[in-house]
Parts: sequence; C-alpha cells; structure tokens
Amino acid sequence: MFIQTEPTSDPDVLRFVPGRAVIERGTMHFSTAEAAKRSPLAAALFEIAGVTYVGFGADYVAIGKAGDVDWQVLKPHVIGLVMDHFVAGRPVLDEPRRQTAGGGEGPVEAEIERILDERIRPALKDEGTEVSLQEYDEGVVKLSVAASELSQPFFTLRVKMENTLRHYIPQVSRVELIRKPKDTPEGSAPGQGRPTGLDTPEGKAITALLDERINPMVATHGGRISLVDVKDATAFIRLEGGCHGCGMSEVTLKQGVEVEILNEVPAITEVRDVTDHDTGDNPYYS
Repeated sequence: MFIQTEPTSDPDVLRFVPGRAVIERGTMHFSTAEAAKRSPLAAALFEIAGVTYVGFGADYVAIGKAGDVDWQVLKPHVIGLVMDHFVAGRPVLDEPRRQTAGGGEGPVEAEIERILDERIRPALKDEGTEVSLQEYDEGVVKLSVAASELSQPFFTLRVKMENTLRHYIPQVSRVELIRKPKDTPEGSAPGQGRPTGLDTPEGKAITALLDERINPMVATHGGRISLVDVKDATAFIRLEGGCHGCGMSEVTLKQGVEVEILNEVPAITEVRDVTDHDTGDNPYYS
C-alpha cells in the first residue's frame, strides 16, 4: 500500500491519500480528541504528538499539526498509522446505531440534543416554536416542530436546521421535520387561538403542500402564502411578504396556488384570498 501526500493552502495541514475510499460521501472534521472518539482512525491519529486536527474526505485523510512540529518528523508516524489501519481492515467510523426517542440515547443522539439546546431552540424561543428529537437512524434526523404559526417557510426552517446539524455533526446527512400543532393552553377553549380547520386532514394536506412545494418557489420572490382556515370545502389563504399588494397576486393565486390546492386536495372546491392587498407595500416589485 502506497500513501501519497498533498499540500493544502495551509502549510500546517497535509492530505494523506491512501489510494482507496475513506468515507462514502461528504467530509468530516475533528478538531479535538473528544470529538474524534466517534472514529477509531481519527482517535488513533490524535494520539500522535503534534496532531491538532483530523479530517476525512472521499479519498483522503487530512492532518493538521501544531506550528512548532516538523512535517519530516510527523509524516512517518501518520503514514504508518494510516497504512496499518487500512491494511488491517478496521472501520474509519463506528457503525451507526438506530435510536428512537425514549429508547435510549447514543453518542450521536446526545450531540443532536446538545446542538438543539445550544443553537436551534434558542433561535426559535421568541416565536414559541418547540423542537423535539423523534428519531435518529443512519444519518437521518427526524424532528417534530410544534408551533401555532411559523415566522418563516417550513422548507426554509428545515434547511436551516439541516445545515446547522450537518455542520456540527458529520454523521448527519438529512433532516426531516414533522409538523405538529402546539398544545392548547390550559384553560382555553378547544381551537382557541388557532382555527380548527387547520387541524382537519384537508388543512394539514394544504399546509404540507404550501410548506414543501409552493412556498420554496414563492420565497424566491420574497413572498409567502399562509393557510388561514379551512371551512366546509373552502380554503382561506393569505399572501404575505412580496405577494402582499403585488399586482400579479391574482395571477399567482388563480393560475398557480389555486390549481395546485384543488389538484392536491380534491375535497376543496374553492380557494379564497383574504389578504388586504390595499395595505401591502409590495417589497419585491416596488
């Protein structure tokens, strides 16, 4: 087995190319020995004096060193360890374990909870949105989101959470969100504060359609469309952001949104716009 070395833009970081696959996709970065415990190879490399960083790519192992350490001294140790690891057939990463909420918590699940507590939940606290870990299974994180009303498109929220978790936890490859209505406050009447029509099968189907397919496209024009209520066979929607007060809003509604909703939810026969367009300042088209 022959291992090549490649320089990087940082003189204190070298790539070691073993001539075989290292990880299946993406990249992984370990800046501390504690974080490297999830990888037998990274953990072993951190035991070499002078190693301060370990990274993995599809076909390389990146090593960062302390500034006062000479590569001529460090390289033979790294090459020998990497060679022994692959020749022995040892795994680069620990095998992922499936864990579900309430069924015990492994290292990855603990890291997800930590990032939720430190990065994600504080950012959503002011709008009353609650996020809970439902399941982690081989790179896929399933989160439940309970909110009366979101300040951003559901698609945007999912992408932000996914990017955050993938940045801090290399094992995470995808995030799936499950939207749940927020519990009714104690002492309030059922449905108070949130129209009961949103909780019907039709309401949930329209909400999912808006969040997953329509709003990601509308967002490119600075707009957003919200479902206000569902009553009998009528869906009441409100146009916000760049759609509020836009001269093309009727076209957007009749030729786009209404058609999509009627096709997706056959029980709905009418879509009604309740936006007060006279008060819109049309931020996108102005």
